[in-house]
Amino acid sequence: MTSPLLSVQNLTVSVATPAGASVVVDRLSFDLNRGETLCIAGESGSGKSMTALSLMRLLPEPMARVSAGKALFKDKDLLALSEVEMRAVRGREIGMIFQEPMTSLNPVLTIGRQLAEAVAAHRPMASSAARAEAKRLLDIVQIPEAARRLTQYPFELSGGMRQRVMIAIALSQKPDVLIADEPTTALDVTVQAQILSLIRHLQAETNSALILITHDMGVVAEMADRVLVMRAGREVEQAPARTLFATPQAQYTRDLLAAVPLLGAMQGLAMPKGAAGETPAGNANVIEVDDLTVRFDLKGGLLRRTVRRVHAVEGVSLSLKRGETLSLVGESGCGKSTTGKAIMNLVPWTGSIRVAGRHTHGLRRQTMKPILRDVQMVFQDPYASLDPRMRVCDLVAEPLLIHGLAKGQELDDRVAHLFDRVGLSRDLLRRYPHEFSGGQRRRICIARALSLSPKAIIADESVSALDVSIQAQVLDLLQDIQNDAGIAYLFISHDMAVVERISHRIAVMYMGRIVETGTRGQVLENPQHDYTKRLLASVPLPDPARARRAYIPYAGELPSVVRDIDFVPMPVSYTDIGEGHLVAQAS
Repeated sequence: MTSPLLSVQNLTVSVATPAGASVVVDRLSFDLNRGETLCIAGESGSGKSMTALSLMRLLPEPMARVSAGKALFKDKDLLALSEVEMRAVRGREIGMIFQEPMTSLNPVLTIGRQLAEAVAAHRPMASSAARAEAKRLLDIVQIPEAARRLTQYPFELSGGMRQRVMIAIALSQKPDVLIADEPTTALDVTVQAQILSLIRHLQAETNSALILITHDMGVVAEMADRVLVMRAGREVEQAPARTLFATPQAQYTRDLLAAVPLLGAMQGLAMPKGAAGETPAGNANVIEVDDLTVRFDLKGGLLRRTVRRVHAVEGVSLSLKRGETLSLVGESGCGKSTTGKAIMNLVPWTGSIRVAGRHTHGLRRQTMKPILRDVQMVFQDPYASLDPRMRVCDLVAEPLLIHGLAKGQELDDRVAHLFDRVGLSRDLLRRYPHEFSGGQRRRICIARALSLSPKAIIADESVSALDVSIQAQVLDLLQDIQNDAGIAYLFISHDMAVVERISHRIAVMYMGRIVETGTRGQVLENPQHDYTKRLLASVPLPDPARARRAYIPYAGELPSVVRDIDFVPMPVSYTDIGEGHLVAQAS
């Protein structure tokens, strides 16, 4: 038998804490063969990402360090290599897609510069050739207008597009081993299906190995040859994918699979799971949006004149009642997050927005302050929205202090109670954001949004980074709060199974417009628009026995929301096909 490409033996990782060293990865062992995909699954904080960072020698030493074990790669112990030797391995032989693209990309360098640097790092070439290769990589990961994206900075791209840039960088060297830490978390299901099939295609071409870290059991079923389940830093179970899904041995694995939300599981039910009752028809609208339009100017030329515009949101209208959940779904870059930011007055917009009956257009910071007590937002990137210099207890307490709602012991008690509500230990209150996993940071953001007891929360991918067990707990939490306080949610998501579980109504966005809207049952069980049908058909199912989708290269120019400055959008009308089920029709 041939020796494994990578052999991890008794890997142990310790983290320094005020109480002493704490073991976060405990004697973990696994082998990885050429052409094989190993999926590492487990709850947030189980040590999945720490394992990956250990193999790449990217632990934040001396706070975290490998205290024991070996990682044999091509008969070399990665953990014993010098930093100079390790640099030759990173990227070229072992590539990594990181969990949070906004904090992994350099904010002061263009996308083209960062891609070209990655391309030329191990393959010296002329700058023009490196730029051409960078554009080709963006085409591969399905980013529209790739040539223009090369000149943009990370903050100018959506979360999903930034994730695709990270994937392009990792794929640029065609490494022998690719470590992908939640590579499709920020991607809609249509692009996710394309990226997963692309990774499999490149893996087959190069006979490379893949370590895929994910909480999405549908993705595990789609990709895995073997599955390693982790909990509290230890291996719980390791088995071939079909065996693990069919006959899981450990109780934790059975609980993990039982918590997976399945699209179609609520077919025929009138209400979201856990809802207390029908949303009263007479409830007042908490948020009303009419003909919302958001466009961003693109400058160019010597005088930096406007040459083109991004039509991010075009003529969007929606309403949200007290005690209701409206889910906004669609692909990355379709305008979902921009719609949420416009409601919060964080981007320039035209149209009409009313929060609790008050118009928000043109309001300054001080006049917006009382309105912000009524509507809060959970942002898409949890790390970028938390100040790294502040302890998390102070971050959660900050809104209460700004609005003068609590101080002293009362403030401490309310913050501790919020930690309890989102499933975080009070022992973690005095830590900094970088000391938490991605899923834990997401829960801190939810606690911060809940601190003011708002009438509405705009939740932008609020559970996308959470493992399925914690995801189920957070969704139950959100519904408990809704039932108790009548809070409304504008729930922005690409996870259709989660959307089905929590929604009263669903609005589907495509290219800056809402193309279909209706009750959960109308949209999911009887979709009318072609894009909605394609979205639902792309959802991965947690069944490894299903045939894997074939790789089909995209042909033609990808659609884009960037238009010439004299472009006039085509009018759109909506056809009511019954009981408020609206479908877009080009006029």
